[in-house]
Amino acid sequence: MSQVRYGLIGTGGIAWSACKNINEYDDSTVIAATDLSAERLKKLCEENDIPNSYATTEELLADKNVDAVYIAVPNKFHAPLAIQALEAGKHVILEKPFAMSEEEGAAVIAASEKAGKKFTVGMNQRFVDKHQKIASLQRQGVFGEIYHAKAFWNRRSGIPGKGTWFGNKALAGGGCLNDIGVHFLDLCLYTMNRFDPVSVYGATYTKFGNRGLGYGGWGKSDKTETTFDVDDFASALIRFSDGATVALDASWACHQENANRNGVQLYGTDAGADVASGKVFRNDPIRADYDIIENVEAPLAYPGCCRFKNFTNVILGKQELCTPPQQSLIVQKILDGIQESSATGKEVTL
Repeated sequence: MSQVRYGLIGTGGIAWSACKNINEYDDSTVIAATDLSAERLKKLCEENDIPNSYATTEELLADKNVDAVYIAVPNKFHAPLAIQALEAGKHVILEKPFAMSEEEGAAVIAASEKAGKKFTVGMNQRFVDKHQKIASLQRQGVFGEIYHAKAFWNRRSGIPGKGTWFGNKALAGGGCLNDIGVHFLDLCLYTMNRFDPVSVYGATYTKFGNRGLGYGGWGKSDKTETTFDVDDFASALIRFSDGATVALDASWACHQENANRNGVQLYGTDAGADVASGKVFRNDPIRADYDIIENVEAPLAYPGCCRFKNFTNVILGKQELCTPPQQSLIVQKILDGIQESSATGKEVTL
């Protein structure tokens, strides 16, 4: 195989950027797509020169020319469609979050192993060069012991549009935590190189969307139905086997100065980092000040890459998988734990 041919399952807004990412490389191309909306499917295929348009997932999966699929549909259908595609002999890259539960995620991994096909959850924050730089420095021991980290993504007014599936717990499983919090939780664990959480205490809140407030330009919809029974704010403290902690914070809507703020902060015994800027800090005890550490060699594991390029290279045997599914399963376990902790008011053992 010299080129990986992709099919798209789901043609919402994020599928457009996926199509562009896949087609910009010589060794990958989109040749098929399917969606429940015939109008949306037609528009995507016509404007992106996708030759094969299928009315059903079954028809797309029956196409022997399709090597891999990208699945971007409401969260409820992530695991079932991923398993269906794997059993049909396709490699699968899945939009986040992994699934509706850890059990569903484990079933997908089992299906991947049984089929002998590649599988990953496409966590795009891992591929930002500055983020990879910090991950590289951590693996060199620059930070010493990382005993605490902060991960956050807070929007001031960014709830997906009224009537979309994002606000429906039956379809989404959760709100801002599953939608945007998952990105920087995953990035935090990746840069720390820690996937051994032992407990979590979390709280989720629904304070804006249920009042018809906090809607921005994300996922616009002309629907008048306003079901909103998911979290629009969430926070958690995650503990690891050696006592290290991560403070996680996510919101679709809240009263804050910035329209949007996100990032990861690492606190180590030898240095600290602002992951988004790629800056590494070290205290100067004599000046009671700090220095920004410059000119540190930090070879990138996936330079100039993106989630689709990496997955294509994995299928072609050219690269290792940046986001192993077992790591995504740990992230899902934490998300489940936060929801359980919020419901019970107690710390949850993972």
